Amino acid sequence: MNAGIHRASESVPGLPVHEAVLLRMLLMTGNAVVEEIERILKPHGLSDSDFRTLMMVYTAPGGRTSPSELCGFAQQSPTNMTRITNVLVQQGFVTRASSDEDRRRIELSITPVGRRFVRKLLPTLFPRIHGAFASLSATEQKTLEHLLRKVAANIDHLIGSDPHP
Repeated sequence: MNAGIHRASESVPGLPVHEAVLLRMLLMTGNAVVEEIERILKPHGLSDSDFRTLMMVYTAPGGRTSPSELCGFAQQSPTNMTRITNVLVQQGFVTRASSDEDRRRIELSITPVGRRFVRKLLPTLFPRIHGAFASLSATEQKTLEHLLRKVAANIDHLIGSDPHP
């Protein structure tokens, strides 16, 4: 990986080599995590996006939220959120209904089946979560979290200020 980026820097003046290596490492790490989660979820008929959305409904106040609220948090388009919601409804993990306060608003609610599924599946992920960070001390983990939050804030700022997203 480093060699390829260094070769590219020879023909592209000003290439930020160190930052490119860091970005590539973040992408590779993130992709590896998603691939492992997808492998675990596949037998259950879910994707990573489906499960993250289910978790957001599960952790929402009262176990209820709207698809439009989820779009921003899950980084999904309204069209894809509809597909995800359909999967979760078909699985019996959430229900979809008009809001009691505003009939124009759709609400998703976690079902008892969805709660049981989350409570059953999450503990199977714990060893992988611990394993991913096993070589880092508690202090290093806090430092990594702090640094990743700074990078995330920088990216949010760049995306928010980019006139050509």
